[in-house]
Amino acid sequence: MEEQVEMVGKAFVDHYYHLFDNDRPSLALLYQPTSMLTFEGQKIQGTDNIIAKLVQLPFQQCHHVISTIDSQLSSFAGGILVFVSGTLQLQGEDHPLRFSQMFHLIPTVEGSFFVLNDIFRLNYG
Repeated sequence: MEEQVEMVGKAFVDHYYHLFDNDRPSLALLYQPTSMLTFEGQKIQGTDNIIAKLVQLPFQQCHHVISTIDSQLSSFAGGILVFVSGTLQLQGEDHPLRFSQMFHLIPTVEGSFFVLNDIFRLNYG
């Protein structure tokens, strides 16, 4: 079971950051109206509000490089917690930004997952 959780976590992370870097509006498919994003301390709820925040970030192009992915079962039946660390390279910037992000994935009746909780922070220092 642990191996399957790790595989789901890695597959989700690969998919999420590919969409973020190449087609940010498509991230809407990963959220639902009950989803909550905390972005640098700002709490945002619902698919439309989350996507509006992500699409309106002050950069159009970026590239995520993932350093670590830690996944574990949550107490929600079939849920998975995924913690990611890595760097974010913005176009035209010389130095990458370090970040951490946590996702709480919940299974859907269709057999996939949606993001119930998403917490993002840049790491300074």
